[in-house]
Amino acid sequence: MPSLQLRGGEVDGLSLHYLVEGRGPAVILVHGLGGFAESWRHNVPALADVATVYALDLPGFGRSAKPRTRYGLTYFARALHGFVEAMGLSRVSLVGHSLGGAVAVTYTLTHPTRVERLALVSAAVPGFGYEMSWTYRLAATIGVGEALALVGCARVYKAAVARCFHRPVPAEVDFLVESNYGERAGAPARAAYLATLRHVRPDFVDHADNYRRALATLDLPVLCVHGRQDPVVPAVHCWNVAEGVPRGRVRFVEDCGHFPQIEQPAVVNGWLRQFLVGRPAPR
Repeated sequence: MPSLQLRGGEVDGLSLHYLVEGRGPAVILVHGLGGFAESWRHNVPALADVATVYALDLPGFGRSAKPRTRYGLTYFARALHGFVEAMGLSRVSLVGHSLGGAVAVTYTLTHPTRVERLALVSAAVPGFGYEMSWTYRLAATIGVGEALALVGCARVYKAAVARCFHRPVPAEVDFLVESNYGERAGAPARAAYLATLRHVRPDFVDHADNYRRALATLDLPVLCVHGRQDPVVPAVHCWNVAEGVPRGRVRFVEDCGHFPQIEQPAVVNGWLRQFLVGRPAPR
């Protein structure tokens, strides 16, 4: 798995790990909270037939650097822009899952000329009424989150991840938790996770109206893919987001929870291939 160091501004010197496969228009896959590049393993090969696919570990997650910083959506978007610049990509299409959808939206709003298409998979987007569950809010509480982190273990993490599926598949849950477990569950990773919970909340609360107004002017195709039985981000949120952008479309996945790209990969891959490279796209 290659890595690169970003240059310039707030993310100067930041090390990011990533995957790359395929040839064609550039597509970047952005994971959600607690995710990592390899969590797209069911999707990269299918998309790599028609595109150059990049999947990266966002800062604070996977094997990327985990600095002590403010992990807000703007920070993640700056890191994503640094990645785009470092890879020499003029235009890209973005696919964001869960919180990665909010990161992809933030990047698109701040660099609209660099994004050709945007796909949101079970995404949480500021400005459309999404509220973190009481468990996330509790974990974000100063002191409480640190105490909970001390008792965290693979068994606890697996139970939490399994609840995000409509019908949990043990092998998938094990993979999402056990992959690079030491690095992803160590003290720096736990600190980055808690910081993300705390620092993205103002984006969803204080800046919600700004996001909604900005997205109403977004002039590019947006595909919203959502599990009908998503227990993390309600399906109605997907409807609200699609109606809030001028060129939004919705595709619901039946018998599916919060991980459509894992629970129903064949269906989702088909939709993404058609949407992302249905016509020639500039690189």
